[in-house]
Amino acid sequence: MRLNTAFLALALAITSVSAAVPHLDHAVHGVRSASGSLVDRLCGTIITPEKKAAAEKDFSLKRVLATAVAANNWPVYINVHFHVVAANTSIEGGYVPQSQVDSQIEILNKDYKNTGVQFRLDNTSRTINADWFENVNPYTSEATLMKETLRRGGPETLNVYTVSFDNGYAAGLLGYATFPSDYEDEPKDDGVVIQYGTLPSGNLYPYNLGRTLTHEVGHWVGLYHTFQGGCDPETGGDEVADTPAQAVPTRGCPTFRPDTCPEQPGFDPIHNYMDYSDDVCMRGFTPGQAARFRDQIRTYRGINV
Repeated sequence: MRLNTAFLALALAITSVSAAVPHLDHAVHGVRSASGSLVDRLCGTIITPEKKAAAEKDFSLKRVLATAVAANNWPVYINVHFHVVAANTSIEGGYVPQSQVDSQIEILNKDYKNTGVQFRLDNTSRTINADWFENVNPYTSEATLMKETLRRGGPETLNVYTVSFDNGYAAGLLGYATFPSDYEDEPKDDGVVIQYGTLPSGNLYPYNLGRTLTHEVGHWVGLYHTFQGGCDPETGGDEVADTPAQAVPTRGCPTFRPDTCPEQPGFDPIHNYMDYSDDVCMRGFTPGQAARFRDQIRTYRGINV
């Protein structure tokens, strides 16, 4: 895969981040063409086999199993603080209407319907700050200040921020997230940041049906990409038994593609929320993914699910 120089720089920056357990790097998605139009999803996260092994060892030592699904324990609700950060009060400046925020929560709940987890909008904050709107990305002081100022709640609370990613090497990103195991070391950094045009009815076609938040929340609750580590049976995989091994991310909206890990059972999960297909082609999580992330959020976020 050919990466532009900006994202090579991003990859180099990520590899320099400390590999201390249980921290995992942010998940970063999206790239624009030279003309500025959004053409693809791209993840700048590099989770080496060594880092993944250390993180999984930590999880195995601390793991608290989720309770058995029962009528009186389904679903568990996670409160959401939604922070609209904008350059001005126009939609083009990121000042999205409440209707889009409400629609995004509806999509999130629809996509997580069969997992045992649902989301409840607690509050929508609105901040006019052009510097944050344009310059926030995983490695800037603007992101740190924005989160320190706006973030609410503890590890059990989902904070979502909408910005533009319009400046520097982050131009074109769709979103990024922290993992549950990050919270202990970096509690103020916890949350999900997405491009405002990815909200339902936003302007980033074909990524404007709200599935960017679905995907990023997947990381926030502890899921890897379905193509994590490629086909290597020893170090690859997303630690979920019912998502077949996958060598490379899916692009566009295929109905079928040749299996990229033919030596291992199952066809690529090309319609999974943790892959990279277009929003319209993302269709679900597997039972194994739901079981894993329930254990993750009970272990690291203290959510009794």
